[in-house]
Amino acid sequence: MVVTPEPLPSAILFVCGMNAVRSPMAAAIAKQLFPQRIYIASAGVRKGERDPFVDAVLAEIGLDIDSHEPHTVKELEDTNFDLVVSLAPEAHHWALELTRTESLDVEYWPTADPTVATGSREQILDAYRAVRDQLVARIKKRLNWRPTPAG
Repeated sequence: MVVTPEPLPSAILFVCGMNAVRSPMAAAIAKQLFPQRIYIASAGVRKGERDPFVDAVLAEIGLDIDSHEPHTVKELEDTNFDLVVSLAPEAHHWALELTRTESLDVEYWPTADPTVATGSREQILDAYRAVRDQLVARIKKRLNWRPTPAG
């Protein structure tokens, strides 16, 4: 039996608590893996503040989100997404409420909050790296990512 992969969603929204750590990380990673193939956005249930640790761990894999400013789901221009991926419990609650008025798929990817990490700067960065790496693996698996052939 041949298994055909699901078609890619045309638009994905990543949502977390404050659009400062997990959802912008996921959006940046997905945009890098699927450039110009999927519309990708991120938002938070509440508005947070930029987090320099996010910038640092994304820079390690060649990503730059300097232009990202945290914003809320209420600030989205539209909610025409095929898939909403919630990364925190409060974001998942919001996403499920959205299904009352929108036809979309919602997936909950429980993702640790690295902002609660303590210790040295390197230990804190390790917590952020763990979230980054988990998101890379989850996005690749869910969206059936394959590297493009060189040449």
